[in-house]
Amino acid sequence: MSRAASPAPAVSIIMPCLNAAACLPRAVASVTAQTRHDWELIIADDGSSDATPALARERAAADPRIRVLAAPETGPRGAAAARNRGIAVARGRYLAFLDADDEWLPEKLARQLGWMQAEGLALTYTGFWRRQGDRRHEVKVPARVDRQQLLYGNVIGVLTAICDRDQLGPMAMPLLPLRQDYAFWLDLLKRTEAAHGLREPLAIYHVTPGSLSANRWRASAATWRMYREHAGLGPLPAAWYLASHVIRRLIRG
Repeated sequence: MSRAASPAPAVSIIMPCLNAAACLPRAVASVTAQTRHDWELIIADDGSSDATPALARERAAADPRIRVLAAPETGPRGAAAARNRGIAVARGRYLAFLDADDEWLPEKLARQLGWMQAEGLALTYTGFWRRQGDRRHEVKVPARVDRQQLLYGNVIGVLTAICDRDQLGPMAMPLLPLRQDYAFWLDLLKRTEAAHGLREPLAIYHVTPGSLSANRWRASAATWRMYREHAGLGPLPAAWYLASHVIRRLIRG
């Protein structure tokens, strides 16, 4: 059976990547090791100049559930645009996200997707491990968060989220250089009452030296811009929510 004629998977996993040759094999291996098998993995290259495209094609040749989207001719456009290219061709009812420098634990899809299907949930997330070198700690999450609560701080790790497109409708991430996932959850929570969390760590977030999200000053500035320009908050509410956001990140570590 050809890939085009194969049954649609339950979940499409979107993986943007840019010069990720050092970590892409680990991320892909964490997907192929899932105990639930009805998935497709869409690797969206954003203009890599290293061995990333060759490694991605190699993995796709070995597993028909993996597809590779070539880089746009215009060059790198950012993670949000790469994710949106993946979303546009995804065949699954559910969308999940995994960046090329992170990984999942083997039971992630089985636990989370099974729970969503049993309970009819539209948007879910899980706890995860935050690893930096040899150190790691568990990032714990609330059992439920609505849009108003999420404004106080993002508790939905992009590597843990799964969305039900049948309930939430067409979707695309805002084209922001940072905090596009946070803005995305806020947008989706206009369409559903709340997001629900599994309070167990089912993924590993790797802190990469020099990464955009590792720079907290830059991340805080991006959060401010997202509150003001995307969420449409006034200066005082934006300042209030940003202060809460920063405090929560410091406590969480």
